[in-house]
Amino acid sequence: MDLRRRPRLLTLVPRLDDLPWLAGYAMLFWAAHQIAAEWGGQGYYSLLYPAAGLRMALLWQRGPRLTIGIAIAEVLVQVSTGVIDPTSAGFATQVIGVVRPPLVYGLVVLLVRRITDRAETSLTVPPMPLGLASVAAPIAAAVSALPWSVLRPELTGVSGMREIIASLTSFVVGDLLGVLLLTPPVLWLIDLSSGTASRPHRIKAAAVMEAVLVLAAAFAIEAMLVAIGLGTPYTPVLLSVAWIGLRFGRTASWLAIVIVAAMVLPQTTMPLQMPERLALHMSLASIMVVGYLAGSFADAQARVGMDLRRRDRLLFQAERLKTLRAMSVAVIHEISQPLSTLAIEAKHLHEITVSADPEIARTAALIDRKAAALSTLVRRLRRFGGRAVDEPTPLPLVTLIDTVAALARPEATAQRVELFVDAIDPDLIVLAQEVELAQAIVNLVRNGVQACADGRVSLTADRVEDRIRIIVANRRRPDTGRQAGMGVGLLVARAIVESHGGSLVRAGDAFGQTRATISLPVHEVAL
Repeated sequence: MDLRRRPRLLTLVPRLDDLPWLAGYAMLFWAAHQIAAEWGGQGYYSLLYPAAGLRMALLWQRGPRLTIGIAIAEVLVQVSTGVIDPTSAGFATQVIGVVRPPLVYGLVVLLVRRITDRAETSLTVPPMPLGLASVAAPIAAAVSALPWSVLRPELTGVSGMREIIASLTSFVVGDLLGVLLLTPPVLWLIDLSSGTASRPHRIKAAAVMEAVLVLAAAFAIEAMLVAIGLGTPYTPVLLSVAWIGLRFGRTASWLAIVIVAAMVLPQTTMPLQMPERLALHMSLASIMVVGYLAGSFADAQARVGMDLRRRDRLLFQAERLKTLRAMSVAVIHEISQPLSTLAIEAKHLHEITVSADPEIARTAALIDRKAAALSTLVRRLRRFGGRAVDEPTPLPLVTLIDTVAALARPEATAQRVELFVDAIDPDLIVLAQEVELAQAIVNLVRNGVQACADGRVSLTADRVEDRIRIIVANRRRPDTGRQAGMGVGLLVARAIVESHGGSLVRAGDAFGQTRATISLPVHEVAL
């Protein structure tokens, strides 16, 4: 059985290397669930639910394929601690209530990854996808709980639309606080343990001073407003955290969020009226969401800017190579004529010395072979650098793929990655500029090699109606988003493919498989 064609449902089952992660999650989930009791919310839900942050971190790190495993782990923990009673009449309903949030979280992570893999905007550049999923998942989970809260109010301990809305608001706020406080550091610790954590940037004293002064000024303004009897407005703190995020990125905004949370959360463990406690947590959640998204957006913009600078450098190099190409064509033109003459004379010398002294004959034959090889090489260089190579010509796909494999396989071997090339139909022909199109496919193969998780990259091609598809597939390494950067190689490849009247789509699934698909029109050869 070809493992590459196994049913996709099998990928919903956790792999053997996922089991330690699920066991660790079960233990941490139990501890986080106990901590959440300190902030018991309106009815059933907690105003601070750290387990949601652990759930999001695991789903983002290992992929949505762990959704079912996480749901089972949470049910087992709830049963073992007595939260769910297997002998009760409402056991099935209780299990559904526990299983629903992880299923919704997994679906949100899957949708965010699908959308960000197919779109090309600044909102899809890491770490923005994680920020969007971190905000969307708690809201979606609360919305999915609305029917349950209305139909079975005895399970949540609330009744009436006002209490139900307050309870679900507690749900959203508690999950948001848990996700935004715990998910970023947990993901960083996982990357640190695996050696894939990014090296922290050098912190400038001026930046630290600015962030401290901005945050301190916000607290001072808030204290002044309280002193003059205007209540406790959190707008100054919200604006200061947003400023820190936009100025210094996600890490700085998260640290500011932690400072604010450290000042607010101890207050809400004291005896307070439920509306007052909920208002404090809603204000804290607003600060966290705005600050974290602002920091994520700043980091994404910085990454986009860095990729644009890299592309500008590549364009500058391309101009230099264009000049070098013109110079080399001139040199090749100058030496090609005398070299052709030399090859002809060497061949004539070989012919007239066949019956001469054996040593003279061997020397003449050697000169003939070397002159012919050098002449052939110069002709190829002249063809590669000349104007004729810029014109599209009918190109057998098997020739193109053979060229790509020859260019890409040495680099793949050096990275300990095996390049699998399927058999290509020799009748498939495209109208293309060979060098450029080969470069586009090589770029995609290199991207696959660099991001490969299982040491395997496949290169396949087939025909669908009047289009030819060339597919580069690999299983990506677990990370916190899409592959690093916007991908200059991908941008160049897309530009080349589109100039040939084709399209390039890069998409990933929930199981870590990434496919870059080139679609080109078939060139029909007239008989």
